[in-house]
Amino acid sequence: MTRTVGILIFDDIEVLDLGGPFEVLSVASRLAVRNGEDAPFAPVLIARDLQPVSARGGLRVLPQATLTAHPPLDVLLVPGGVVDAVQGDPQVVAWVRAQAASAELTASICTGAFVLAQAGLLDGRRVTTHWEDQADLARQFPALTVIPDVSWVDGGDVLTSGGISAGIDLTLHLVERLHSRDLAERTARQMDYRWTGTGMTA
Repeated sequence: MTRTVGILIFDDIEVLDLGGPFEVLSVASRLAVRNGEDAPFAPVLIARDLQPVSARGGLRVLPQATLTAHPPLDVLLVPGGVVDAVQGDPQVVAWVRAQAASAELTASICTGAFVLAQAGLLDGRRVTTHWEDQADLARQFPALTVIPDVSWVDGGDVLTSGGISAGIDLTLHLVERLHSRDLAERTARQMDYRWTGTGMTA
């Protein structure tokens, strides 16, 4: 089974929040195909429209689909960066809420947790985000519980991760959950990444 993974992209997205998970998914699929399997993941970059997105530092990224025209999503990933505009955009927040209702899993990287919280997806849950933003997340959304000092928190259907490089840890965890520990370990090795797995199940 190939799962379609929608990755929301927007201006001022953190580059590694996008590139890290995308690389994990693409490497995992490449290794699976090399092993004679179907590709387990098909990442799709989704934005408000098809105009290039300007990530932090000026990297330009081309969306592949829009909020109103994309394939059905099995997994939704919401990266972080400067998310004030995204968090304050009713159309994007409503789209995230709708996709989470139908997707198998929804996950955030770094400050993407603010977008999930704005959509009401984190109420009553234990979550995490970038260490620098944990107090602000707890203040803005008192119905959730922020867990410090973990790379990711797996809440079942909704997962959150710490900042930036923690998104790689979380996505390797998703590979393990949705495919196998073996593929996750081979993916980390192929990427020459020292996977710590310092997450928690909520």
